[in-house]
Amino acid sequence: METLLTGLRAAGEPTRLRLLMLLARSELTVSELTQILRQSQPRVSRHLKLLCEAGLLDRFREGSWVFYRLATQIGGGDLVQFLVQALPADDPVVARDLERLKSVKEARAERAAAFFRENADEWDLIRALYVPEIKVEEALSALVPAPRLDAILDLGTGTGRMLEIFADKAERAEGVDLSPEMLAFARTRLDDAGLSHAHVRQGDIFDLTFVDGEFDLVTLHQVLHYLDDPAASIQEAARVLAPGGRLLIADFAPHDLDFLRDEQAHRRLGFAKAEISDWCRSAGLEVVNEVALPPDGDEAKLTVLIWAAEKSAETGSGKKGAAT
Repeated sequence: METLLTGLRAAGEPTRLRLLMLLARSELTVSELTQILRQSQPRVSRHLKLLCEAGLLDRFREGSWVFYRLATQIGGGDLVQFLVQALPADDPVVARDLERLKSVKEARAERAAAFFRENADEWDLIRALYVPEIKVEEALSALVPAPRLDAILDLGTGTGRMLEIFADKAERAEGVDLSPEMLAFARTRLDDAGLSHAHVRQGDIFDLTFVDGEFDLVTLHQVLHYLDDPAASIQEAARVLAPGGRLLIADFAPHDLDFLRDEQAHRRLGFAKAEISDWCRSAGLEVVNEVALPPDGDEAKLTVLIWAAEKSAETGSGKKGAAT
């Protein structure tokens, strides 16, 4: 009861209720919120601090920017959704805020589109070297362990595509990447798809801020070949994987396309099946499936390998996952 009352007291103020209404629709920075509310940054920051202390919002830093979004803890997000749904859609203040939110998101989308245009040629080059991406996505989807999961995590999320295709299978979806530009693109993509329960954040996949056993599914899609220490990333993925949960890895088989080192910053030219399998076992996971997708097309030269590895249901003390 005290938790509920604390949340209601925090929300029971016009500016704070407006903030909750906006953040129920998109994660936003302080500067974006000040643009919408037309209030000073110190005042908006004070309201945000109170809402965070009440457990209604989460705050996280990404470089010099600070983002806010609905709390992921049980209760806080549900209370906000209930309050937001009770707001009259024809209220002039609500309508004006939503119109300004639309403008902020459109500006964000244009920045993301510009970034995509600048890098599209490089991405197209890589995609032309292996089977159509849709085939990789279909193979990964077939290995998702259950029709419905509590939480999923995509490491090195990039454009957020893995979150986009898997988010409908989970109550909560998180993506982590180091690049602010890629994160901005991913946020726009998830916003456009209406996936309000899917979020991305800046972070180090070797040192995640999540607790042990927090996710039922973790994905590493075309990430390992960029890393100095791929085995360490698998260890960290295994740590945050729930007992009974599953890790999905998609990467290239060994190849000799050396130009990818210089032009695409690949540190590794693919991985042998046994190499990834050994790293998974060292991390306490059992490889339960391996899929090979050979080159498909005149220009294609790379084979995509997919590994599915599971964490024992008796491992550790994390939450029980939905995977079987």
